[in-house]
Amino acid sequence: MRQYETMYILKPTLDEASKAALMEELHGIITAHKGTIDNVDDWGLKDFAYEIDHMSKGYYVVVTYTVDTEGLNEFDRLMGINGNVVRTMTISTDEKKGSK
Repeated sequence: MRQYETMYILKPTLDEASKAALMEELHGIITAHKGTIDNVDDWGLKDFAYEIDHMSKGYYVVVTYTVDTEGLNEFDRLMGINGNVVRTMTISTDEKKGSK
């Protein structure tokens, strides 16, 4: 299991209940693959630097979690096909062993 951080942007047209339900659904993918959600940082509604799909704002969320490769791949796949997820970016936050 490795630790990752994903920043994803949701459509600004979602109401609070829909956003919360979608976030719970997305994070449930990680826990379904025996992973853990370590931290959720809700940045809220922010302006884009440029227009994306005729939208100028988006709802930003940063989640830190620990999961295996299969869980990470499924999380990325399902976010990619979800129409309410505008953009995603995932990085590994594990420190390299043996580096100074």
